[in-house]
Amino acid sequence: MTPEEQKELGIEPHLRELARACYRLLDLISFFTTGEDETRAWTIPSGSTAKRAGRAIHSDFEEKFIRAEVIFWEDLLKAGSHARARTLGLLRTEGKDYIVKNGDVIEFRI
Repeated sequence: MTPEEQKELGIEPHLRELARACYRLLDLISFFTTGEDETRAWTIPSGSTAKRAGRAIHSDFEEKFIRAEVIFWEDLLKAGSHARARTLGLLRTEGKDYIVKNGDVIEFRI
């Protein structure tokens, strides 16, 4: 179905609502990773630690976890870059027991 057909049938807004309802029902959250070439969202159970969140990417991230640099996505957008966010003191270093929050942008150190 084309985007125009979806809009005509009113499907698009309802798909977003359905996805949000499913996340709430299943108690899931999303965190992000970002790099030069790609920004990606990862889905994990709510209450997951940073170490456990690393497993969503690759088992090595969980097994070899050292620390995570974390910033909330809106703060990163306002800063404009990781480098600027670091200069502004917006990046936090978190350990393996940090509970990931919905919307966190995480750079894993392994």
